[in-house]
Amino acid sequence: MPTRLGIVAGGGLLPGHIAHRCREQGREVFIVALEQQADPAVVEPWPHVWVRLGAAGTAIRHLREAGVEEVVMAGPVRRPSLSELRPDGRALRFLARGALSGGDDGLLSAVVRTLEEDEGFRIVSVQDVAGGLLARHGKLGAHEPGEDDQADIARGVKVLSALGAVDVGQAVVVQAGVVLGVEAIEGTDALIRRCGDLRRQGKGPVLIKLAKDGQEQRVDLPTIGPETVAGCRDAGFSGIAVEAGRSLIVDRDAAIAAADAAGMFLVGLRLDAG
Repeated sequence: MPTRLGIVAGGGLLPGHIAHRCREQGREVFIVALEQQADPAVVEPWPHVWVRLGAAGTAIRHLREAGVEEVVMAGPVRRPSLSELRPDGRALRFLARGALSGGDDGLLSAVVRTLEEDEGFRIVSVQDVAGGLLARHGKLGAHEPGEDDQADIARGVKVLSALGAVDVGQAVVVQAGVVLGVEAIEGTDALIRRCGDLRRQGKGPVLIKLAKDGQEQRVDLPTIGPETVAGCRDAGFSGIAVEAGRSLIVDRDAAIAAADAAGMFLVGLRLDAG
């Protein structure tokens, strides 16, 4: 029987989705829910403990007491300031590896290295424990992007490819060739709301989400779900484009159904296709 899986839970539905998939597979889970990050409604049905972000020692102690050997990191985490973090001794090891000196990739890589090399856990990917979430290539729902949408998608891919080199964001919103917004510390949902206020007349904007080149593939892959679709619908978007094979779609059927009902396209991009 597989050992109990530890889930370090940030925001969104993904931690609960992983827990459900593990239960279907007969595997127990234990969730370390990050305060001010995780959604109580998502984590409360499962064995869990709430831990502030800087209390790494407490989190590690609970994981060990629960018999956890493998850990998956799931859901977005708002990047804290040092004053918010209030790091304990274990968290200082992350800082010693330069976790706050670079972008998100530097932070995640430092966390992964410390948990594996110093603490002896195995960090696994979402796909390892809840397969089938990766976006496939092509049209995912009933609607297709039009010519103008395709041009906005191409523009967004160029912008994100350039920004990925400096470790900035995974998402951009484009309308009629104009970049309305780039994801920064606020996260995708806030980006969508902000760009809804900036929306111009005519065909709606497009959300594009891509993985950054060289990022840690076991954690923080671009993720969308029904909530993302609902946000884009409410903001008047035309559709969503994600990177096939390197983006996750949580509750895929519900996300596609919501996009179809809203008249929005949902597509997976294959960026290495010539």
